[in-house]
Parts: sequence; structure tokens; C-alpha cells
Amino acid sequence: MTYISTKLKKEITITEIITIHYFEYMKNITFSGESHDFWELLYVDKGCVCVQAGDNQYQLCSGDIIFHQPNEFHAFKAQGKIAPNLVAISFLTASPAINFYRNRSFTLTLEERTIISKIIHEARHAFSTPLHVPSVEQVLPSDNAPFGSEQLIQLYLELFLILAKRNHTTSNSANLIHHPTPIELSIHSKRVESIIEYMNLHIREKLTIQDICEEFSISRSCLHSLFYKEKHCGAMDYFNHLKLNYAKEMMRHSTMNLTEIAHSLSYSSLQYFSKQFKKSTGMSPLEYSSSIKGISQSFYLH
Repeated sequence: MTYISTKLKKEITITEIITIHYFEYMKNITFSGESHDFWELLYVDKGCVCVQAGDNQYQLCSGDIIFHQPNEFHAFKAQGKIAPNLVAISFLTASPAINFYRNRSFTLTLEERTIISKIIHEARHAFSTPLHVPSVEQVLPSDNAPFGSEQLIQLYLELFLILAKRNHTTSNSANLIHHPTPIELSIHSKRVESIIEYMNLHIREKLTIQDICEEFSISRSCLHSLFYKEKHCGAMDYFNHLKLNYAKEMMRHSTMNLTEIAHSLSYSSLQYFSKQFKKSTGMSPLEYSSSIKGISQSFYLH
């Protein structure tokens, strides 16, 4: 009996790692951009960023990834109130299959996110250079690296790229930012105005995102996008802003005490109402109420 071996085909081979980074940025981070002659992937582990890739812009949030092909200019800036955590891995490959990732951006599956985590975990042990320093342009092997750690990074990255190509063949830049026409902007503004009117009608209630979405037949992501474009904040942030302004009006014109005002606006407790009020205005409801009375008395005396 004669045995004959079969040479295994390798679709994607990573030949070299340039850098592996895990950044925990401030919420106002802006990266002015760069280009280089190797591949790079940028994965958003937490928060949201607006990414410039060539002539296109992408909105990426937690779980999303984008690939930058060689010599493509790329930059990003943080979006929203959550400070972003980002993974950046740059590498060399001559495999033709890598061309699938040109102009690609999509949301990772749980399995794919797990593999990214394994790469970062292994890199912390494999290399002596820190992962969180942006100025690092070369990873240096650690003298105490576990057996096979560099090869594991290569295998994990190849596995990730193979699975991602299998799983996202039909997806192509779903996060590409659409620049609306003037007519679309007008429609968006009117829709936001209608939602704000609805909020004012229910100002005393515990309105939720789901309530608004069901009332206006709109998805959470679309609602979020509308309010950030028009009001530069989330829908519930805006609703809370309206509530607190209404509370100020009640303090100026009603005879209710603070507990009654908090209850009438459906706050769970006076303590929670006071916390939200101070966060917004910089003073407690009692301090605000006292300052209003002081101003009124001063005006009356004059």
C-alpha cells in the first residue's frame, strides 16, 4: 500500500507583523492621519469613531472593524461621549486573497471578536514593546515569551482573516457615511422636530427609546443618528435636557417643593433628580431655587 501526501493550500499567509496596538484613548481624541505601504486593520473595542479612509468616511462603533490597504491615507476622531478603545494591527502579506479586504468595513461576530482578543493577549506576552504607546513603530520580541507565541499570533491573524472572508462576503462597507442632500436634511429636521414635540407632550412620563421608536416606526440606530446630526447628542440625552428645563420652569413658577417636582416628572427619587440636575447645571436644585429667589427679591427691592 502506497501513501501519497497532499500539500495543503494556504489561502492567506501573514509573513510579518509591523505593529500591534491596543489604545485606550480620551473621548476627544483626533488622529490626523497617515499612510504606509502595508495592511492595517482597525477594530473598535469600545465607543465610536469617525474614520477617514481615502476619500470615504465611516462611522464605526463597538464591534466594528475597517481595513486600510497599503498606501491608503487614513485618520479618525472620536464620536459621542464614550472614550474609545481601539485595536490596530498592521502586517505584511503577498496573498492575493487579501484583496477581498480592500474598502471593507463590517461588524464582527462573537467568534471573530474572540480571536482579536486572543491576538492582543498573546502579543502582551510575545513582545517587550508596550501595546498602548502610539509612537511604537516596531514590536520587539520578549526574552520571556511563552513557547510559540509569535507563531500563535500569525495563526490567529490568518484564522481571523479566513473566517471574516467566509462570514462577510456579502457585506461591503455597511458603515459608509452617507452625505444627505438638502431635501434629505429638511426631512430629517422635520422628523426630529416631530419627535421633540412628542417628547414635550410626554415630559412628565418615563419615556424610553423603545417608546419613541415604536411611535415613529424608527430603528434605534436611525434615531441615534438623527439626533446626533441635528442636536449633537442622543435622543434620551435631549429628553432629559427638556425635563430639566421644565423642572427649572416649575421652580420659578409653581408652589411645588422639590420632592413634588421630582415626582411629577417621574424621577425615581429626589436624590436621582438632584444628581441629574447638578450634572446638567453645576448646582443642586436647592441651590438653583435659592439663587432664583435671591434674584427675584433683589429685583423687587430695586
